Amino acid sequence: MKPYLSVVIPAYNAGEKLSKLFVSLSRSKYKNFEVIVGDDGSEESVKLKVKSLKVRIVRLDKNRGPAAARNAAARLAKGRVLVFLDSDVEVYADTFTRIAEKFEHDHDLTALTGVWDKHQRTRDFFPQFKALRDWSYWTNERDRDGYYYLFSTRIAALKRDVFLRLGGFNEAFRQMEDVEMTYRIARRYAIIFADDVRVHHEFEGFFKVARKYFWRSFYWSRMYRERRKFDPVATTMWETLAALSGVATVGFAVWAAGIALGLLIVFSIKGEVLSGAMIEAIVLLCIGAGIFLGIHVFFLRKFLGFVYKEKGIVFTLKSLGVGMMLYCVILLGSAYFFLRKSIS
Repeated sequence: MKPYLSVVIPAYNAGEKLSKLFVSLSRSKYKNFEVIVGDDGSEESVKLKVKSLKVRIVRLDKNRGPAAARNAAARLAKGRVLVFLDSDVEVYADTFTRIAEKFEHDHDLTALTGVWDKHQRTRDFFPQFKALRDWSYWTNERDRDGYYYLFSTRIAALKRDVFLRLGGFNEAFRQMEDVEMTYRIARRYAIIFADDVRVHHEFEGFFKVARKYFWRSFYWSRMYRERRKFDPVATTMWETLAALSGVATVGFAVWAAGIALGLLIVFSIKGEVLSGAMIEAIVLLCIGAGIFLGIHVFFLRKFLGFVYKEKGIVFTLKSLGVGMMLYCVILLGSAYFFLRKSIS
């Protein structure tokens, strides 16, 4: 029987994570699907450990990025609907059932995107923070007036004929290829956000996520330079202002602390006392940090309120600080792009 859904998965040295995904796929209640893995030139060959699951693997000759891996796998697909998954997620038993029902009951539906849930198996702070941050962004804070949403390849579905007509993912983007694809889909079709289509994802630590954020910001800046437009796909004006106020808070706080520490060291060595003007300057910097912090909290009030209900005050305060650090990384990624453009 011809499959209705073709599940497309890019994989690069995915290892154990891909094995967990295979196990979750084998437990799906919906069975009319095929699985195609685009092996993005992994150092080790993709190994299938679930005998009950039929998987086809297409291997790229070298590492070319997830966009190329998805395109190679999608070209082999036979299903009417392509379902894109990241290799580090796990589907639920009803994930594919919900996708198939939506396309079967609504023939006008062209594309949809789901969401990963807010739960984490680990008790480490950062993965829990990141899961709650994403969940809040897409369920509590999303732009409900926007007519399309990010075609997020963690879990997204698109009619195969439309995918082929669009020419697949842009392989020039090794990051943010899902955002670039979203823009092309949205020129003609609506992308439905289906918050009942869910997958599970265990988030990595701060530094690995921060690295991804840096490069996503780099590629987003490339797209923004061409579009000159904020939107509910990559980032809204509201989110941008939240980022800038967070970075300004960190900047003023670091500036005040650095000056205060430096002066205290110098004057303690000399045996002198700080002048009133110096103390006044430090106080003004602290006030500046406080003002921007207040603005930042205002922009993040929905998220902070959500986290407080979920985890309490201590977790909320830590979330506020870590979030500002991530905003600094995002700003650095964007600044790096424009610096490279100015030099070249």
